[in-house]
Amino acid sequence: MRVAVIDLGTNTFNLLVADVHSTGFHTVHNSKESVALGMGGINHGIISEEAQQRAFSAFEKFKAICDEHQVTQILGIGTSAIRDASNGKAFVSALKSRFGIDVEIIDGLKEAELIYQGVSWSHDFKQSSIIMDIGGGSTEFIRIESGKPLQSCSLNIGVSRAVQLFDLSDPISKKDQEILINWFEEQAEGIHHFEACEVLIGASGSFETFYEMVHETPFPPGIETIHLNRSELDATLEWIIASTHADRESHPFIIPIRRRMAPIAALKTKWVLEKFNIQEVVISPCSLKEGVLKSFIR
Repeated sequence: MRVAVIDLGTNTFNLLVADVHSTGFHTVHNSKESVALGMGGINHGIISEEAQQRAFSAFEKFKAICDEHQVTQILGIGTSAIRDASNGKAFVSALKSRFGIDVEIIDGLKEAELIYQGVSWSHDFKQSSIIMDIGGGSTEFIRIESGKPLQSCSLNIGVSRAVQLFDLSDPISKKDQEILINWFEEQAEGIHHFEACEVLIGASGSFETFYEMVHETPFPPGIETIHLNRSELDATLEWIIASTHADRESHPFIIPIRRRMAPIAALKTKWVLEKFNIQEVVISPCSLKEGVLKSFIR
């Protein structure tokens, strides 16, 4: 059966088309569109008219791709920007009316569960681990022990929220960094009781960008997790945090949607590495949309 999953993220809409069977899936198509759904409204609990128009344009492209690949069923998932918006349900209804596609709005814990299910396609969780998924509206954390998820939470410390909430300098100053870290800590009640872990598993997104910057090559295809040298990652994070917007604009491995928000993602990653005494970092190319496929198969 050929299935499509559309992940309606706060910054990016992701489309995965796959042939699914009882034990797995085969990717037919994988693409993303920069939508910035949360820009201009996420901290006010609304999806702006301009953001909705960008979303409709992305859906037109995605619907055409699904039709081209003769998709049998399309599964849409709405996350942080939609669930927190007073007009989120009306926006989802408009998508249904225009494109005939149902979008399920999920809460943060369900999002964390699906991220774990997605990563489980590519990782066997032999060590104590924390999965981290950096989003525009929220960031999800799942703590794994003995191969099982023990704790999970969704924190409203997404990078889009941060750039709209704080008047940050370019490059971000030491004072800005302190303000952001204090904000992370204030919002981090859900992970204060997490124990230290050996491994951080970065779920796609920003972590793929970190890999590409370290190795100066595109992230490898497939669904296998990839280890990232800790010292090389640390150096890359420090470069991003210290960089100007012009520096990031000229970097060939930072995609446009991440150029403005990259220092916040890098600082947040550094904060987590230190907070949980992480010794090893791996990156999973799988996340929410692959988790939706696993749930669908089950």
